[in-house]
Amino acid sequence: MSMIPSRMAAALLLLSTGAVAQGDLGHKILGAVGLDAGIQPEEGVYAGDRFIYFSADRLRDRRGRPVPVKGLDIDAYANVVGISATYKPEGGPYLSAALAVPVAWLSTKADAPAADIDRFGLGDVFVEPLKVGWRLPHLDTVASYSFYAPTGQADRKGLGRPQWTQQFSLGGTLFFDDERTFRLSALASYNRYHEKIGIDVTRGDSVQLQGGLGGRWFQVLDAGIVGYALWQVADDRGSDLPPALRGAREHVFGLGPEIGVTIPALRARLTARYEWDFGAESRPEGQVLVVGLSFLAWRPQ
Repeated sequence: MSMIPSRMAAALLLLSTGAVAQGDLGHKILGAVGLDAGIQPEEGVYAGDRFIYFSADRLRDRRGRPVPVKGLDIDAYANVVGISATYKPEGGPYLSAALAVPVAWLSTKADAPAADIDRFGLGDVFVEPLKVGWRLPHLDTVASYSFYAPTGQADRKGLGRPQWTQQFSLGGTLFFDDERTFRLSALASYNRYHEKIGIDVTRGDSVQLQGGLGGRWFQVLDAGIVGYALWQVADDRGSDLPPALRGAREHVFGLGPEIGVTIPALRARLTARYEWDFGAESRPEGQVLVVGLSFLAWRPQ
């Protein structure tokens, strides 16, 4: 039982990152991107805010079986503010960069007092120094390198301690019509984790896939089905790793709807998606709500 809070903290503290539509401001969180996961935005400077809420009352072991934790209630919130910029040199691909700063709150409750966690503070800062993309009439392709820098908060203990993370991503979007409205989009990412600060534990690398299938109606309404998948491809390691967590690899899928509304007068877009976990292993199984508002702050004439 004493190892359950550590596993929950390790999984849920990932909620310290998010994304802003049209400007990539982080996609380590499952559900952070959807219908536009692999789209290359047009030139401009984008700013935005994104709210993420994850809740769960179930914990799955390494074989996907329920872990009996009576009274388990997990709530995690994150709010992300960020900015991104995209530029296209003549004859070259689109070049983008982004920065996002999140604030997160995590609460877990259970009948076992050792499982209670209540934390608030800055999450890992997302920095994307380079994203390269191409826009064709019926196809977008993107590739990027980014990293998540720890804020070094002293109250993050044990497996929840901060760490550096590198992320390598590749994706694209296939458009089914000349107006680029109906589309299939996907973004694959490889997350490489460094040793946690102040403790000899290194999280195993993971691969994730996010995207969706949908379209645009009346020029302002986007809707479709979105999903995600996560596979941990290497074991957690380190002399301080609890024996109960050795060999346990996270795995989960998610599926749900997305809806977005474009507000031309404000050069803004409001997006919401709600996805349910299934097939979880070695992690909580719940649902995630993501609501984002993005603005086009500037575009070259």
